[in-house]
Order: sequence, then structure tokens, then C-alpha cells
Amino acid sequence: MPHPVDTHVGNVIRQRRREMSMTQQQLAEQVGIKFQQIQKYETGVNRVSASRLWEISQALSVPIDYFFKGYNPRAQDPAIEVTPFRR
Repeated sequence: MPHPVDTHVGNVIRQRRREMSMTQQQLAEQVGIKFQQIQKYETGVNRVSASRLWEISQALSVPIDYFFKGYNPRAQDPAIEVTPFRR
């Protein structure tokens, strides 16, 4: 079963790709992978590595944090405690 974060990131990749009227094949070519891998990312079946997410963000002209906006871990499990990032 895909992790909720992987599913969210995949959905955002699909949404942005479609906003740009880009096919899975076109995105795959820009990133240097097969379109089947894009399909797996978009469904959350495969996790996107940090380096691949960076490449996808460049191809889709968005910053990396774009893929995490709107993600709410409590929506999946209200018992999850989310601690803010501190430097």
C-alpha cells in the first residue's frame, strides 16, 4: 500500500503536469526515464527520490516544496503529532 505522502506527491506531479499540458512521455523524456516510471510516481506506487523530485521540479518549473503544499498528515491519522521544523 502506498504511503500517503507518496500518493500526495504523485497527485501533485500529475496535476502540475496536466496544467502545463504535458504528457507523461514528455515529462519522462525531460527527466531521462521511461513514461511508465512517471505513471508509478503519479499513482504513489513508487516513491520519488530526492534527486528525481528535484529533476521533476525543474521540468515542471516549480520549487520542491510545491509538491508538499496542502499535505495534512492528520487527515490520514488524527493521532499523528506534527512537530514544526526548527533550525
